[in-house]
Amino acid sequence: MLFSLPLLALLPATVSAHGFVHKFWVNDKTFTGNVPQAQATPSVVRQISQVDPVKGATNPFVNCGPNAQLAKQVADANPGDKVSFLWTGGDLSKWPHNIGPMLTYMTNCGDDCTTFDSSKAKWFKIDQVGRIPGDKDGNWFQNRIFVQPNVAANVTLPSNLAPGNYLIRHEIIALHLATQKGGAEFYPSCTQLRVGGSGTGVPAANELVQLPGAYSDTDPGILVPKVFDDVTAPYAFPGPPVAAFVGGSSGATKSSSATSPSQTGSSSSSKGKSCKLKRTATSSPSLKKRNIARPHKVSRIMRELAVGLRTVSQ
Repeated sequence: MLFSLPLLALLPATVSAHGFVHKFWVNDKTFTGNVPQAQATPSVVRQISQVDPVKGATNPFVNCGPNAQLAKQVADANPGDKVSFLWTGGDLSKWPHNIGPMLTYMTNCGDDCTTFDSSKAKWFKIDQVGRIPGDKDGNWFQNRIFVQPNVAANVTLPSNLAPGNYLIRHEIIALHLATQKGGAEFYPSCTQLRVGGSGTGVPAANELVQLPGAYSDTDPGILVPKVFDDVTAPYAFPGPPVAAFVGGSSGATKSSSATSPSQTGSSSSSKGKSCKLKRTATSSPSLKKRNIARPHKVSRIMRELAVGLRTVSQ
């Protein structure tokens, strides 16, 4: 069943509990991701069928999301470009989760990403961010896209990436229920790119993985019994390491207009450096540190955060 955008307001409130990539930016160009179940329009972001999380590390939907469809457009990019992903709730509200890593993979599509079957892809990792280094409250980078609307996750393409057609897969793993096996929530999204330039960087054969296939429900970064207990403990990222040829950084951007990265103040993280948020003249008041809220057992509604916000979980 398809919904038009005006009908989104009529969907159950629980739809906003999870989400999808609503905007994608590269080279000052904005691309809109289709709302799940809405009538699709041409986009570079592969449309998924639902906003609910993928459950289970071996679920086929870990690949590009639930029933991800081929997209009709391809975004042009160059090595070293910053790309930005705006994750929103299912009702286009701000992203509802704040605990867990954000990971980025790429795969070569061959001749044409618009016809490429991602289930056959061999992926390499280009970026991963977890807790914010030095944050005494143990906040995650994911928290920065949670605390305010129009905050996008930034990733820098490898500066020496070989030219070609690529899928870029941005993934959030929400860990608020990951104290038990099978509790982790996977939110993958795939976007179609055409990378130019004259780079020569490619992954080694032993750095390529299949998705599903790279994760297990018992991996230390997916089953995290003490995720709320020790906020200073190092986090074990799931999947392969970042490919050896990769350079660059990622972080979170505060967008005052949610139209393009050129209109945002940016902040980035780079191998052990903390991510800071730069405000624009029109942006909201600066963020204050927030303590992580711990859910009360395994309820559907997580405990209210100290700042009065509420994150909705499955």
